[in-house]
Amino acid sequence: MQIEFQGGARTVTGSRHLITVNGKKILLECGLFQGRRRESYERNLNFAFKPSEIDALVLSHAHIDHSGNIPTLCRKGYAGPIHATPATVDLCRLMLLDSAYLNQRDVEWVNKIRASHHEDPIEALYTVGDAEQCLTQFESHPYYESFPVTEGVSVTYRDAGHILGSATVLLEIEEDGRKIRLGFSGDIGKHPVPILRDPESFEDIDALIMESTYGDRVHEDDEHSEEELSAVINEVIGRGGNLIIPAFAVGRTQHLVYTLHLLLEKKRIPRTPIYVDSPMACKAMDIFRQHPTSFDKETYDHFVNDDQDPFAPEGFACIREVEASKRINEIKDPKIIISASGMMEGGRVLHHLRNNIDDKRSMVLFVGFAAEHTLARRLMDGAEKVKIFGEEYRVQCETRIMPYYSAHADRDGLLEFLAPATPDRLKNVFLVHGEERGAMALRDHIRERGYSSVKVPKPGDVHTI
Repeated sequence: MQIEFQGGARTVTGSRHLITVNGKKILLECGLFQGRRRESYERNLNFAFKPSEIDALVLSHAHIDHSGNIPTLCRKGYAGPIHATPATVDLCRLMLLDSAYLNQRDVEWVNKIRASHHEDPIEALYTVGDAEQCLTQFESHPYYESFPVTEGVSVTYRDAGHILGSATVLLEIEEDGRKIRLGFSGDIGKHPVPILRDPESFEDIDALIMESTYGDRVHEDDEHSEEELSAVINEVIGRGGNLIIPAFAVGRTQHLVYTLHLLLEKKRIPRTPIYVDSPMACKAMDIFRQHPTSFDKETYDHFVNDDQDPFAPEGFACIREVEASKRINEIKDPKIIISASGMMEGGRVLHHLRNNIDDKRSMVLFVGFAAEHTLARRLMDGAEKVKIFGEEYRVQCETRIMPYYSAHADRDGLLEFLAPATPDRLKNVFLVHGEERGAMALRDHIRERGYSSVKVPKPGDVHTI
């Protein structure tokens, strides 16, 4: 058996690992590589293999850095099954169509610039039609039920606790009279975390492909996150301001709404209008409601057993239409607005920022990571002036950071996930989906625990087991 690391190696995007066993080829994930525009386009457009030669695609979850290049794979000849959990299938239907729309819109903008320089136009990576076609190839599988993917290989999904439908992948392989148990972590969730069950570890495995996103750091203690969030809300609403929370549409937004519901139930925050202004987040909320079996015990105890909707606190509204979004800014009373995008590089949150940036009573609250050179990062770093839609604004509203809402396990969580797979049997650990610094740091920690072979593969590396 060979494993070739073609994406998500020493980087946190573009997850793609090719397994060759019994003469068949199994692809673990096909995510979008995200980075500089030209490099990203070329890396996503070109594969180091023929898509038509892939026999099966196994997906761990719906995030675009894991699923987002599936339409390109299918467009270039892959016609086989795409295996995923039921919730992942539903989320991919939402996210891949949105990704295709954004791809097409982005290319239209690029081609206008290219035309002004008398350059030939480029094609969109894939279209909405391509996304719709690939969605017909999805096959859903529940947790804990083994299913065959190719000759001599079966897969079982377990809960990864990362986002709705996320899974760890156990591949049970028979080849040349040998039996090999290969684990693939996908993205491992932080625990405890609201709504979803805790991630489940592997036992009795021979090899493991594991993420290392936060392999070099420990998350700040989130024990008091509810207390801090309620204090912020009381402070801002008390002085008559608006609280603007940029948040990713899938996962982060649902976590926040759930937490606000809890705080209202406990009477720790005042009743105030709560708007989720993101069509994708609203649709994702609907998908969450369709999969209550993925919820943890706490969610059932607090809400489901009492026939309450976890994602509908008092005063809550999900905003889908553009005109309804515009009307939010006409409301003068204090309010909470959760809106995409989390990086503030586009989306409706920019309109809310523009309408509140000169109001000293209002606050922009950041609840997650923001990449360098994004508007969110500039505000987090204390910029006094920023550009919104090409116009410069002086930042007079307050900004604050609450880094408690990561959906990834930190270093200690990753080591805890690994622990049930003992060094006596687990002889091959491959660290992926992490920047080099984080992956190397985690490698050293794992080696200290007695695991004999821990590698951080480079793109294109091939390893035989």
